[in-house]
Parts: sequence; structure tokens; C-alpha cells
Amino acid sequence: MSSLGDSGEVLQQVCSLWSMMDDLCQSDPEGYRTFIQQQVKAGAEHNSPPDVHCRLRTSTLEPEETALYINICSWKRVPARQDPSMPLPVCAGKLEKESDEDGCFILDVAFNPCVLQECERDQEKMKQLFMQVMGFFQQQHGMKLSPQHTVVNSCPRSSVGDLYRRLGFQKSPKRTDLLNTASQNLAPIMQQLSLHSQGGRGPAAQFSGGPAKPEKTDLIQVVSSTSAQPEKPSHRFEVKTDAAGAASKLEVTVELPKVSAALDCRLEISHEELLLQVEDVYYLLMDFPRAVNDKTAAAVFDKHTRKLILQVDLL
Repeated sequence: MSSLGDSGEVLQQVCSLWSMMDDLCQSDPEGYRTFIQQQVKAGAEHNSPPDVHCRLRTSTLEPEETALYINICSWKRVPARQDPSMPLPVCAGKLEKESDEDGCFILDVAFNPCVLQECERDQEKMKQLFMQVMGFFQQQHGMKLSPQHTVVNSCPRSSVGDLYRRLGFQKSPKRTDLLNTASQNLAPIMQQLSLHSQGGRGPAAQFSGGPAKPEKTDLIQVVSSTSAQPEKPSHRFEVKTDAAGAASKLEVTVELPKVSAALDCRLEISHEELLLQVEDVYYLLMDFPRAVNDKTAAAVFDKHTRKLILQVDLL
């Protein structure tokens, strides 16, 4: 799903990375070992999923009176606050509303585990965190909340899958675009390695996109907010037959008029379904009409027609 130009750029980064690692291995073997250990640990923490710590129930007063459930989550991908005088980093998921007439609102917010561990030891700090979360909601979504809230054991549409989807967490795919992954991850690793080789300390792990620069009066710093609802792209599928007339392949065509490069797309498939995401632009989760062999999948993005075409063998 990447052009030859994209491939060349990534390969150049890979060669530079290996060259820097060779130099570090020769000049500072202990530093090289430490760097590798740090990368393995950072990778494990980056891929660990969010986990619900507690749930709040309150209600919106304006523009309408509706129940609101807030999942407060622990997530290592959210950076810890380095300075008590700075705003508290938070990752906010998509605000959803139940489809029925009196449907409630559901929001997920995630903090670094250190924040919630500290609040567990001090109930007053936990109360302050609850108030900050409610104030954050009012600021982000322009709705007035009731000051009354309760801690509850469950809330609607809060399965593991719902939580991951709203917060943008993705499990390790069975098949993904390796060039896309490499282009996203090589630059920060090379920066850390360069600083390490010079005797400096690499920067602390940051959430995708880096933290926003909040006003000094803010109590919570928005690390990544995905409040914009991506649209479902137009798509169709066609079953292809072999020479004997038997169904052999499935072809899926997705129209992506707002996408200009394949690297903007994240595509994952399993035997049963397809997931295509373009951050804040498109979101498509579809079930295949029949089980497929995901190991045979091949996708092409046509820059002229802005269409993604996937072909995969049927089982």
C-alpha cells in the first residue's frame, strides 16, 4: 500500500538506524544493551491496552438533560506529569450517545497509571480528579453538567471492544502495512539513539502526536482528543470466480476521496472482518460475507481514483 518513493525513504531511515546502532555497539556496548532494553520495555508499554479504573455517572443539564457515564481509565500510553505546576495529561475518547430516544452519553478518559495510583492513596485527590474530569467534559463539549455524581460498577456500551474503539487503541494486527508502521516509529527511535550516543538522555515517551500546548489556566492537558466523528466510507465487495466457476476470491473496493496517500490508511483483516481507519476522517469495520484466508490479502491504493482495492482468497 506504499509507493516506491515511500519505500525508499523508509529504507534510507532503516539504513541510518542500523549504522547508528553499529557505531553505538562498538563505542559503548553497555549503552547499546541499555538502549535495546529501553526500546523493548517502551514497546511493551506502548502496546499495553487501556484498563477501566472506575466509572462515574452524572447528567448533562444543558442543552438537554441526559445521563452521562464516564469511564476513567489507566493507560501507560498517556505520559505522566513531570511538573506538578503543569496541566495533567489526559487522553479523551470519542463522545458517544445511545441510539434510543432517551439515550445516555458515554465518554472515556485515560490517565497515566501513576496518577490513579496516587489518587487511590488520597481520597481527596480522587475527588479533585473527578471534578477536573467533569470540568474537562464541559470545556471540550460545551455542555453544562450537574455537580452531583456517583461511582458505579457498570455503564452501557463499555465492553472491551467499545473501550478500545473509542480511545483508538488497536490490537496487534494479523496483517498490517509494515512500511506504515516503520515510518511512524523510526524517527523517534533515531532521535533517542542519537542523543544516547552523545551521552544525553532521550526524551520521555510521548503519546502519538505529542502533547498539546494548553493555556496556563488549564487543569488538564489534552494529549489526544478524538472528538471528531469519522465517517463511514462508501464501499462494495464482489466475489470472484475461478475458471471452473467456483467462488475463489473476494474483492473489496473502498472509496476514499479525502485520502491522498496510502500511509494515511491503517488496514487490518482477520478471517471474519476488515478494519480500515484514517484518523479523524474514515472508520470502516465490516464483516466478510464468507471466511477468508487473511494471509493471502493484498491491497492497492489508487492515487488517481482515491480508491483502496483489497483482494483476498476465500476459505
